Amino acid sequence: MMASVVMIAVASAALWFGDIPFWLLAVVIALFMMAEWSDLQKVTAREKRLAQYSLSVPLAVMAPASLVLEVHDFFALGLLVGAAFFVAIATKRPALGQGVIYCGLPVLALIFLRRQDEGLLWAFWALSLVWATDIGAFFAGRSIGGAKLAPKLSPNKTWAGLIGGVIAATVLAVALHVQYGLPWRMTLATPFLAVLAQGGDLYESWLKRRAGVKDSGNILPGHGGLLDRLDGVVPVAPVAALLVVVPYLYR
Repeated sequence: MMASVVMIAVASAALWFGDIPFWLLAVVIALFMMAEWSDLQKVTAREKRLAQYSLSVPLAVMAPASLVLEVHDFFALGLLVGAAFFVAIATKRPALGQGVIYCGLPVLALIFLRRQDEGLLWAFWALSLVWATDIGAFFAGRSIGGAKLAPKLSPNKTWAGLIGGVIAATVLAVALHVQYGLPWRMTLATPFLAVLAQGGDLYESWLKRRAGVKDSGNILPGHGGLLDRLDGVVPVAPVAALLVVVPYLYR
């Protein structure tokens, strides 16, 4: 729990201090995530480095300075997809190319959110709903228990925990709506995103079970790797970004 509190504090501080600190933190985290993903795929050290180097190209284009050069978000997305194809072809490991998208797409989504006029609120919402889901699920699962959610993937997760996580995330979103004007479409989407966050958690559990490991890494002593802590953010961030983009498509 302490590791989670520290990570929340660091992420919140980076968000508060602006685009550049947040981008730097996101880049470092994404490259560590790529290393952990590579280890789960049991690739060679050379293939791991190739994946990290390839991911670093679209990550660099996501830098705030690139806006001066009028580099569009779709260009960064195209580079990300291109890097994934390159890694998959060069290593003949499609799963490694998939990892480039898995680690890079949520970064692009969060940076896009942070750069909007209401970016501090929107990016914080996307991250905090995952935190609230995890915290609510932890306490509800511990205090209520009951039927297991997916015993073959994650024996400790329960349906009570899922419901508790959804409630906690929804309460947070309503509070952000009332206090800071979080748009209704984001507020109403929060319960579904909370379920998606839990789905991301289960997916990462499946990856670890397939690889035969308990944790994705050991960068957080006693708490596993970054993939273990950010598995809910991975699917939530892109969908949160879509909630911002879609209204503009119909104008």
